[in-house]
Amino acid sequence: MSHPAPPAPAPVEFTHRQILTILGGLMMGMFLAALDQTIMATATRTIADDLQGFDLQAWATTAFLITSTISTPLYGKLSDIYGRRPFFLLAIGVFIVGSFLCGLSDNMWQLAAFRAIQGLGAGGLMSLALAIIGDIVPPRERAKYQGFFLAVFGTASVLGPILGGFFAGADTILGIDGWRWVFYLNVPIGLAAMAVVARVLHLPHHRVDHRIDWPGAITLILALVPLLTVAEQGREWGWDSGRSIACYVIGGIGLIGFVLAERAYREEALLPLALLGKRTVAVGVTASTILGMAMFGGLMTVPLYLQIVKGSSATLAGLQMIPFVVGIMTGSIISGQLISRTGRYRIFPIVGSVFMVIALFLFSLVGADTPLWRTMLIMVLMGLGLGSNMQPMITAVQNAVSPREIGTATGAVTFFRSMGGTLGTAVFLSVLFNVLPGNIKEAYTAAEPTAAFQQAVAADPSQLKTVQAATESGLSDTSFLSRLADPIAHPFKVGFADSVHVVYLIAFFVMIIGLIVVFFLPELPLSQRSAQQARAEADREAAEAGAGGEGPA
Repeated sequence: MSHPAPPAPAPVEFTHRQILTILGGLMMGMFLAALDQTIMATATRTIADDLQGFDLQAWATTAFLITSTISTPLYGKLSDIYGRRPFFLLAIGVFIVGSFLCGLSDNMWQLAAFRAIQGLGAGGLMSLALAIIGDIVPPRERAKYQGFFLAVFGTASVLGPILGGFFAGADTILGIDGWRWVFYLNVPIGLAAMAVVARVLHLPHHRVDHRIDWPGAITLILALVPLLTVAEQGREWGWDSGRSIACYVIGGIGLIGFVLAERAYREEALLPLALLGKRTVAVGVTASTILGMAMFGGLMTVPLYLQIVKGSSATLAGLQMIPFVVGIMTGSIISGQLISRTGRYRIFPIVGSVFMVIALFLFSLVGADTPLWRTMLIMVLMGLGLGSNMQPMITAVQNAVSPREIGTATGAVTFFRSMGGTLGTAVFLSVLFNVLPGNIKEAYTAAEPTAAFQQAVAADPSQLKTVQAATESGLSDTSFLSRLADPIAHPFKVGFADSVHVVYLIAFFVMIIGLIVVFFLPELPLSQRSAQQARAEADREAAEAGAGGEGPA
């Protein structure tokens, strides 16, 4: 006898109201990540000075980026298997714990370790939110909902600098060092985000059993941690020292092991090689790596420039970064709306990359005496480039893969962008602190013959000794600048600005390579179905095919 076929799953369609409800939960998690980045941008100098580690601040940034980079593809793969919601909640929870521990730090090494824990949570916040959007909204329609995400980033970008500057500028709040509230603030926001996500984020999920690529995860850690460590410490150890060579060897072994693991696990790999073999994905991850280097590696120096060279407070420096935020939001809105209307996306990463190349070159010309309004105009141009680049590239990659690979593909793009940012931060900060002492010395040598400098030194010789002592000690604290007379402080600012030029020139040449890569991005028709709809339709077709193949018992 024949058995009736099981009913095929109906395609899942979300109403506009349902999508907005889910977006509410995602926006809470994304706000947590965005606010942390913007607060840290303005508070880092104060934190580093207070913990006597201005020259070690790269470790706090790099540790966060290493763990968030490594965990990103794991979140993508595991959420493809077990569902997005539990891992999004886990990411928020880990981020809260890391934030609380960061507030307890007594030195820069502790802060770096706790920032690493924080990064384990942050790795899932952004990539899972983007993957969930890919699940419920068709690529062609995603632009309609971009404005909500932009509102989150815009709000965080305005609130972050203000809060960061307020906390960093306060000696104590409720008996606790002001800057520690930069991290403690994440705790109540994170708990609220968990409550909202647990309540509203309910997505249909059909579990598919897969092997977890733990060998890939372990070998990826083995590859990345030594290579990123030597990128950060190479200038102090010596690039050809024994420790550096050991990092090269261990990292190389890890990289070979990772490739072998991915080949063995095939489609179940952490980063499937077949997925990376698709042209759109290959271009997307390569361009995202370069974009991350240029973005994180280049723009991390802008708040430092504003505070050290222009003398802005932490709060003011954050507010002075708003033109950059305005550029990102404008670029994202324009590109998103045009993609929704035309269905074409390829032109936007190209135009965005051109804007970034021009902006980085103009940044390399900014000096100690450049008017601030010029720097702000360049920030707008840089923001327009980033805004036209990031979301269209995610859309292109999600559109090019199968619905069941949305999480893995989104995690891959986010992973490579974070990896680029990690490398850029480590390498560019190493370059900055490597050339800084020599440039400061040259600036003071050039200033010595001037009458204003000689008069300032004659009035208070101890000020010049303060500069010399700070430079010789590795610039672990720059707060002394505010106590110097202008003629004595100005050469230091000139030396710092000249050192920043080197960073931007490197980022400029890196971004030129990125522009060339983006030209290879293919233009594919944008799907009118969300990943959930496509998966449900595939399940229905498979069920019908199975029913049609059944014969009499």
